[in-house]
Amino acid sequence: MKEVIIGKNDAGQRLDKLMGKMFRTMPQSLIYKYIRTKHIRINGKRIKDNTVVCEGDVLSFYISDEFFVKEDAPAFMSAKPDINVVYEDENIIVCDKTAGLIVHSDENEDTDTLINRILSYLYAKGEYKPENENSFAPALCNRIDRNTCGLVIAAKNAEALKEMNAIVRDRLVEKYYLAAVHGVPSKPEGRITGFINKDSETNTVTVKNTKQSADDKTAITEYKVISVNRKEDLALLEVRLITGRTHQIRAHMASVGHPLLGDGKYAVNALDRKKGYKHQALCSYCLKFSLKGYKGSLKYLSGLELTASKPYFLELFE
Repeated sequence: MKEVIIGKNDAGQRLDKLMGKMFRTMPQSLIYKYIRTKHIRINGKRIKDNTVVCEGDVLSFYISDEFFVKEDAPAFMSAKPDINVVYEDENIIVCDKTAGLIVHSDENEDTDTLINRILSYLYAKGEYKPENENSFAPALCNRIDRNTCGLVIAAKNAEALKEMNAIVRDRLVEKYYLAAVHGVPSKPEGRITGFINKDSETNTVTVKNTKQSADDKTAITEYKVISVNRKEDLALLEVRLITGRTHQIRAHMASVGHPLLGDGKYAVNALDRKKGYKHQALCSYCLKFSLKGYKGSLKYLSGLELTASKPYFLELFE
């Protein structure tokens, strides 16, 4: 028999959901069997799979020791705590990501990711101790492409993660980008609307004028021309995301004839690469927290405005 005490970050979850996170190798059917046959108890009492655990509860496990075997050292232990912190408090941390760094692991990179760098940073500070957590790890609340630079939010605890995810989903954070595009838009400012459909196999999206299937998602992008480089026929745009779809800015600007400088996915960028522009010229440069009337514990962030460092492509407009 083994016992686990429920901490703050584990509290408020259904028992079956919590067990799925604690024992990732345990089949779901076995989880329900163990609960049904009293192999798992809370405070010595029989419980149901939908029982919500509370902070301080003691979970007793009468199950095979194989499920308690420690996994190999987590990937973040091999990552350097090399991050540019723009803002940090006890609940969240906002980093200025460099172009070329992936936010989460993929089939090509498992260690050097933004989230692993953040975990390494918090671990070094003593704010994240995985041995004390049963189901939670600090996590990102928004994401940007590998080759996009700029601001990314991460939550340090379970309550902050739940709230910030809701804040981002409900569009209570205004997201502004800087982008260098080929050509100068005929209108100094405008709004691009349409529908975006993602192809997971190619990791690209298609922009449509009308909704043609349930998978087509509404996409709205606002832009303003803030500078022009006539010699290179480039325009610097301030872009505001009204919705946040995959590759939305890149696909939207390409769809109206103004692809991003250096973007090889939605434009032919052979000439850009010869000039040294290997990444799309896009930066998540400003976040504004508009939480007026918000009642959650993160309401203190209302009015906070964060700005990233100047992206490399601004030199073209100086």
